Amino acid sequence: MSAQNAIRSNKTAIHEILSGDHRLILNKVYENKLISQRDNLKSINSANAETHVIELVDKIMNKGEDKCKDFLNLLQTDGAIKETFPQLASLQLSCTPLLSEPVQVSSCQHDGNMSQDVYQIISRPVGLCVIINNNNFKDGSQRRGTDKDAQSLAEVFRCLGFRVLMFEDLNKDQMDQALTFVASLADMSQLQKFNFKEWDGSSFVDPQQVLEHGDAFICSILSHGKKGVVLGTDRNPLPIKEITRKFRGCDQSVLIGKPKVFLIQACQGSNIQRGVQMNDMEIDDDTSPLTIPEEADVLVAMATVEDHASLRHIVDGSWFVQSLCEQLKERCPRGEDIVSILHYVNDDVAHRETSSLAKQMPEVRFTLRKKLVLPPQCT
Repeated sequence: MSAQNAIRSNKTAIHEILSGDHRLILNKVYENKLISQRDNLKSINSANAETHVIELVDKIMNKGEDKCKDFLNLLQTDGAIKETFPQLASLQLSCTPLLSEPVQVSSCQHDGNMSQDVYQIISRPVGLCVIINNNNFKDGSQRRGTDKDAQSLAEVFRCLGFRVLMFEDLNKDQMDQALTFVASLADMSQLQKFNFKEWDGSSFVDPQQVLEHGDAFICSILSHGKKGVVLGTDRNPLPIKEITRKFRGCDQSVLIGKPKVFLIQACQGSNIQRGVQMNDMEIDDDTSPLTIPEEADVLVAMATVEDHASLRHIVDGSWFVQSLCEQLKERCPRGEDIVSILHYVNDDVAHRETSSLAKQMPEVRFTLRKKLVLPPQCT
């Protein structure tokens, strides 16, 4: 059944239910840009509640199938709407998938009954994506090209429905503290001292809303590294296993049972795979063993295998991050899960080489219990 037909077959019930608080549904529809002020709905003061809701629903239906899908998705996933209008759960608001190709999970599924082998991703925003971008080091060196990586990550994860936050040039202790505060979000005053920014779709700006965890968490660290660690701008090491353990599923964590993905663009040693001269490439080099936490629902994707360097173009960014962003943009709309997408990233990076035949092989380790599918939230 199409989204338009789903609305049409439940139209009377939708009118009656939403009339209970027509101001809320109007605000939510405006907030999610399903309609605009230019649509010239009747004044709330000049129309009774049901008349206003009828006109609102008609306006959405006239905007076509995509807007109808977005409206049904809003009715079934928004927390305030579900709490205010519990009667909606009794309606048959199923629709066809948002994507033209078959997918593993549809955001239009009724009352959250997702497939048992796929993580439930229904919150809007989907969650937080945190980027730590270490460019300027205390010894005066720079990781040229890393800003390209940071922007590419921000663009793709914003499109996938995440709020994207960026911290720049943190030393080891600052990285440790910032991630501790992000994990709990319990003390925002402490987090604000790191002067982080949020991607608004075109640039990084000061965050305008309270931070909350959603149904998934992404953390990308762009820095130098050694085996099992990433380096702060003071070149002191922070073990990767300590980073992931901050987000482990414990009784106090709102992320328990939810997927947590860590993307590490940093060297894990100084060995170069089949090459010596880098030309316009740099290595994220400068030793504790890298281990994956026993806790479930964690994925760690490393730019390179243990003991080896990762490659970063001084203008175009790193092989790993740029390939990751390209594959996410191409394959998330098809409904492919993150592990499958990372297989393509591995293959793509493995086929690249510098003029001196230097190579790179990424590595993925995970304790995910289900498939993580991230449907795009923008076009």
